[in-house]
Amino acid sequence: MVTLAEVRAVAGRLPRSYEALVGGRVKFRVGRIVYLAFSGDESIMGFAFPKEEREFLIGGSPKKFMHPSKSDMRYHWVLARLSELDRREMVELVEDAWRMVVPRSVAATLDRAP
Repeated sequence: MVTLAEVRAVAGRLPRSYEALVGGRVKFRVGRIVYLAFSGDESIMGFAFPKEEREFLIGGSPKKFMHPSKSDMRYHWVLARLSELDRREMVELVEDAWRMVVPRSVAATLDRAP
């Protein structure tokens, strides 16, 4: 099981990423763009994810991944139960969500890191 503290450690080291508290919920942003958001009880993580791949991801692991709310279906967004994620998978989801919202040149800095 992954915790918010573990996600915080990953997101906190990403260039231009910062944490914000909005309406009592933890969110991670780059500029004004949210790429990670947590439910009030910190059990669900929403993350940026390509819309065109959403059904494949959710269909492959429906216990782990969920659709966003009906009003959020227009966005590049998916929800995940933290209790179902392992650490490696969480790191990949967080880094990929971050890559969706930063310039390619910034994303490349992570790819070059040791």
